[in-house]
Amino acid sequence: MILKYPYATEKASMIVERDGQLQFIVDRNASKVQIKVAIEKMFDQPVTQVRTLMTNRGQKKAMVSFSNPKAAEEILSRLGIM
Repeated sequence: MILKYPYATEKASMIVERDGQLQFIVDRNASKVQIKVAIEKMFDQPVTQVRTLMTNRGQKKAMVSFSNPKAAEEILSRLGIM
């Protein structure tokens, strides 16, 4: 499983509102292309950019941008987070 869970913090919520980006904790071995395909398949929204980083806890975090500016808010409401 590539996507583990959405990363929902206060700062992540501000980024959703400002930039329309979502953050997910993903499998450490997942590539950017694999993350993009998994998100597009799961949420039916076209992804424009995926950036990744390793957290201090050794987890891999993916920051995902969408072509539709309201896609991030829609996905979070579908997941029951927002």
